[in-house]
Amino acid sequence: MAEQHSSAWSPLRNRVFFMLWIATLFSNIGTWMNDVGAGWLMTNLSPDPVMIAAIQAMTTLPVFLLALPAGAIADIFDKRKLLILVNIMMLCAASLLAIIVYFNVVSIGWLLFITFILGSGAAFLGPAWQAIVPAIVEPHELKSGIALNSMGINISRAIGPALAGILISQVGLYLPFLLNALSFIAIIAAVWWWKGEEKTNGSLPAESVVAAMVSGLRYARYSPELMRTIIKAASFFVFASAYWAMLPLVVRLSLQGDATLYGVLTTSIGIGAVCGAFSLPALRKRLSAGALITSGTFGTAAVLLIFAGAASQYAAIFASIVAGFSWIITLSTLMISAQTALPDWVRARGLALYLTVFSGSMAFGSLVWGQIASHTSVTTALLSAAIGIVVVWLCVLKVKIDHDNINLQHSDHFSLAEDGLNDITGHTGPMLVSVYYHVDAEKNGQFISLMKKLKNIRLRDGGYAWGLFVVPEKSNEFIETFMVSSLAEHLRQHDRATVDDRQIQQQLDDIILDKKATHYFSASVAESFVIQEE
Repeated sequence: MAEQHSSAWSPLRNRVFFMLWIATLFSNIGTWMNDVGAGWLMTNLSPDPVMIAAIQAMTTLPVFLLALPAGAIADIFDKRKLLILVNIMMLCAASLLAIIVYFNVVSIGWLLFITFILGSGAAFLGPAWQAIVPAIVEPHELKSGIALNSMGINISRAIGPALAGILISQVGLYLPFLLNALSFIAIIAAVWWWKGEEKTNGSLPAESVVAAMVSGLRYARYSPELMRTIIKAASFFVFASAYWAMLPLVVRLSLQGDATLYGVLTTSIGIGAVCGAFSLPALRKRLSAGALITSGTFGTAAVLLIFAGAASQYAAIFASIVAGFSWIITLSTLMISAQTALPDWVRARGLALYLTVFSGSMAFGSLVWGQIASHTSVTTALLSAAIGIVVVWLCVLKVKIDHDNINLQHSDHFSLAEDGLNDITGHTGPMLVSVYYHVDAEKNGQFISLMKKLKNIRLRDGGYAWGLFVVPEKSNEFIETFMVSSLAEHLRQHDRATVDDRQIQQQLDDIILDKKATHYFSASVAESFVIQEE
């Protein structure tokens, strides 16, 4: 099938995507104003590098702690209602911060607490928001839609910090927090207007949140594409967090600047990111995902070195532009890699796991660089990060994330006969599945190789305790066994099958002479049933 191509802007022709994108842009402008205000407010409350880094940590730590359950909730429940409720909560928290700053009763504790609450809201928004993109745009527009989301974040980064710097110096520190609170109204209105995803009511009971979290982690464990993406993300973000955490101190201590300069530098990061987003479609045509990650890594290393020796505002502005460009090409490439490594049924959970690694790396890195700066200097912390990002890049150089050729669309190639199902509840379990294979004797080696791939699929989609056994004195007859927690979970295995899985199954069918599957239920909860699977 010929691949359909889209322009970088084609998703904006989709009315739903356009409205949500515009609303998110306004909301993100408010978020960036809040981040600049919080960072600058902390320098007034305490100049300790650990406290400055704590702001970054309180923003990202909740995502690390809550993103996975948030992703499970987003996969199970209505994403539209979830987005509305969480944004209302964040509106209330942001309003409280604006009020206590206006009346000058804010403390370090209150600032960190409300920052944590806003970060918790972001933890619930992130997986749900990213997961609805494939439901809104056409499949061939997915990469453009992801890139536009990243571009919107960075356009807001170009506007929000500059606006915050001006408002702080000309009006007062409370105003960025107030405007952030008001910005949530735009996103609430847009999501309220959106009708939501079209849901198909399946015959299986919904998973519990805990079970959904377990299945999400299990999928990631047995998805090589997602695991490689996560490794690449962690190796970059731990070190890239250094300039985000140290930037207020670079401005105040190294450059002897004020809130206006801080706003200029963060705006410059946004400008660089917007330039990077505009360049991404052309760059993706010329460079592989690995080459883009390499470019972003070395660009970030150069930025850390420039900030470490920052002697002039112009050098810092240049470094900020390069930082934004490097950040967006790396962030977008990794997000595209994560999205394309996930099927629809586990998308929010998989993205939540990716966001957990992202935020955990940023929070951990921020605290580490803050401690190093506190015990040595800001320059030492930045130099250490610059060296570290290159060394770790070398360590993960062989980890590849180019997997555009995989097809995770749902496939109905598994069928289960209805006989024997009517009297069994979906929660009966555990369950043993045994599959007999009679193989063409000349194809034993190929069979075993394909079964190793099938093992990964079984375990990825809900099985455990997998085994493959040969029948004594019959070297071309095999028994495959695996367990599932219940009949419902086994039926979910069928629902989770993909087009790529079907290709493996077809290759097996070509060399199998006979096949029979038998299902056994625990004797403690049910009699033994035999169900024929074709």
